[in-house]
Amino acid sequence: MGPLSGGGTALSDSSFRDELLTWRVDAQDAGVRLDIFLAARLPDFSRTFLRQQIVSHNVMVDGKRTKVAYRLHEGQQITLNPPVEPPERPVPEEIPLEIIYEDEFLAAVNKPAGMVVHPAKGHWSGTLTSALAFHFNSLSSVGGSARPGIVHRLDRDTSGIIVIAKNNIAHQKLALQFEQRTVEKEYWSIVLGTPDRDEDRFSAPIGPHPHQREKMAVRRDLSTAKEAVTFYKVAERFDRFSLVHAFPKTGRTHQIRIHLAQIGHPVLCDRLYGGRAQLLRGELTGCAEQKEIVLDRQALHARRIAFEHPMSGEPMTLEAPLAEDFSKTIEILHAGRHS
Repeated sequence: MGPLSGGGTALSDSSFRDELLTWRVDAQDAGVRLDIFLAARLPDFSRTFLRQQIVSHNVMVDGKRTKVAYRLHEGQQITLNPPVEPPERPVPEEIPLEIIYEDEFLAAVNKPAGMVVHPAKGHWSGTLTSALAFHFNSLSSVGGSARPGIVHRLDRDTSGIIVIAKNNIAHQKLALQFEQRTVEKEYWSIVLGTPDRDEDRFSAPIGPHPHQREKMAVRRDLSTAKEAVTFYKVAERFDRFSLVHAFPKTGRTHQIRIHLAQIGHPVLCDRLYGGRAQLLRGELTGCAEQKEIVLDRQALHARRIAFEHPMSGEPMTLEAPLAEDFSKTIEILHAGRHS
């Protein structure tokens, strides 16, 4: 990763507003799309917001304007001019949402990969909060004006189901279920390699990474690290990959991604914990000539969530259809098995 101007790797709101940011493209990022390159380096900002900066010509490659989908070359220099600061609260935006369930108290949405749930303070464009503000007349305010309706969250590049509260009573009752760990969550992930065990339980405390501020890590040496437990099952094994169902019993930041990487089977295309940003068709099929990019985000999908309805107490189980890139990857793996 090329350095930021000023030599830092973290990014604060003030630096984003006040100074020109500069990166140099190294060998591992050659061929990566410009918007994806920026998204990996500015994790607190939505991909939609960063695309808007490219379209508005706030981003230059070797001093020239370019397109969102431009693929980078080693040695190129990328600069980002400070954009105009967005409003201080989510602004309703007409962003399509796949609503899985809705009643007068709550809703469930199938969040696409690349969408930030609630970004860094002061930057709201293209986020789930902006989409919710457009689609729903009433949302809870328990989480503050910055996070209307948001009871829990998903990482930006994780797709899948997220539950939204429409009023404060529903929010508080849902939040209590998360706090008491009575909510059941199931994630699907495509990982590198094939685990030896069909199923297992992994427990390791998670805390801030000692050197990289954007990462978390297993920290058995840190007294403030928090307990993290993940149960997983291997659903399918392929030659060099596996489909894994993960059931987190706690809700730590990046928990599933960290735990799977810790056992030697990182989530595919997980830049932070797997060391790469994209996957080519040829890597799945074994045919080196196939250069189509199949995945360019972490292969992690929040598939199912089960909880009690906050008002009626009735048990609810909701599922989110797989994202297209996730389904396509599995289809290619299946086809390779039978070819």
